[in-house]
Amino acid sequence: IGMGLTGFGVFFLFFGMILFFDKALLAIGNVLFVAGLAFVIGLERTYRFFFQKHKMKATGFFLGGVLGVLVGWPLIGMIFEVYGFFLLFRGFFPVVVGFIRRIPILGSILNLPGIRSFVDKVGESNTMV
Repeated sequence: IGMGLTGFGVFFLFFGMILFFDKALLAIGNVLFVAGLAFVIGLERTYRFFFQKHKMKATGFFLGGVLGVLVGWPLIGMIFEVYGFFLLFRGFFPVVVGFIRRIPILGSILNLPGIRSFVDKVGESNTMV
């Protein structure tokens, strides 16, 4: 259930951005994504993940962006939300980059000259502070 909710949340967020920041789709995507995350890792772990002392700035931006989308400011809300997302999940980026580099077609795309330097910077956990 959790993976389905998270997947649908990402789909609705992506579809809402493609349709010029449609408020309704972005709001549904936000609710589904956060609910799916809570179902996947549990309510207590979700709470502990978002409200760690060193992640309060990131949580503020992410939840402020969700609130901005729900209030009716989709562009400003998504900017805040994306910034908060990158701050919250920057510790996972090296793992994701390492995993994608092992996928045959995507790995060769990530090793192209212009893309490789950017991916190397994203793959380092301490550069996005």
